[in-house]
Amino acid sequence: MRIGYKLFAEGYGPREIVEQAVRAERAGFDFVEVSDHFHPWLFSHGHSGFVWSMLAAIAERTERVEIATGVTCPFLRIHPAIIAQAAATTALLSQDRFTLGVGAGERLNEHVVGQGWPNATTRHEMLREAIDIMRLLWSGGYHSYKGEHLVLEDARVFDLPDQPPRVVVAAGGEEAAVLAAEAGDGLFATEPSSALVDTYRDRGGGGPRYGEVPLAWAADDDAALESAHEIFRFGLTGWKVQAELPNPVNFEAATALVSREAMADVFGYGPDPERHLKVVRQFADAGFDHLALINAGPDPEGFFRFFETELAEPIRDLA
Repeated sequence: MRIGYKLFAEGYGPREIVEQAVRAERAGFDFVEVSDHFHPWLFSHGHSGFVWSMLAAIAERTERVEIATGVTCPFLRIHPAIIAQAAATTALLSQDRFTLGVGAGERLNEHVVGQGWPNATTRHEMLREAIDIMRLLWSGGYHSYKGEHLVLEDARVFDLPDQPPRVVVAAGGEEAAVLAAEAGDGLFATEPSSALVDTYRDRGGGGPRYGEVPLAWAADDDAALESAHEIFRFGLTGWKVQAELPNPVNFEAATALVSREAMADVFGYGPDPERHLKVVRQFADAGFDHLALINAGPDPEGFFRFFETELAEPIRDLA
């Protein structure tokens, strides 16, 4: 079992994200993954730094911990040729510790360049073409590509790692899980769905399965639930909502009726490690073998100490 830490770039400024990555390495995490957003989910989050700058800084400040995007949309806001170059450079800076997590994106981030917002099926087609383009560029030499949606013209990435970055594909449903098996090197999900893992495996997927585990540590239950509600209530809206709303103000409205009690149904929270491990086990039992722990609590340092003393060993024993 590989254990990761979710760097929530919408909730903290860029320098703090880098410091948390350094602290996560010291705490014994195997990997960190950082979100790639233009906008935060909620106005109250207040941050949304440029992921590639943060990854470069993390690569230079750490020695062992693997790093990943969780996840990048590589075809609207930024062309896949640029993502291919950025991923190759990040792999070199990190000395091959980088994994490129990709997905079909959210309107929240991708609409800003004025290219519209395709339906989900079209976005999956675009994602598959983007993966093809990136793999072409990572193979060396000049390449052109003309797909149904995306075009590459006479392009070459000059600085390449010895091994191309691993591409892990985010899935919220069967269509994306099939895409992950056929075009990706791994699966990424945010819910403990054995159906997603089964679909991925049945269609030939044999790579790592990443799952984001919702936790909120605080010294008492009320503080943990209050923080989880404040920071992460958007997560309860589901991907059909999260992919479609255009701005933080829409998410503020969509989450107005989400209660603290609803957060308790999903999150491991408070000081009791067993409550956290119960949620972790849901992902392990569903077949995920790379668990990225989210801390939606108010105290990152407290969570790191809690992980070191209470969670690390029992989670590794789940393998």
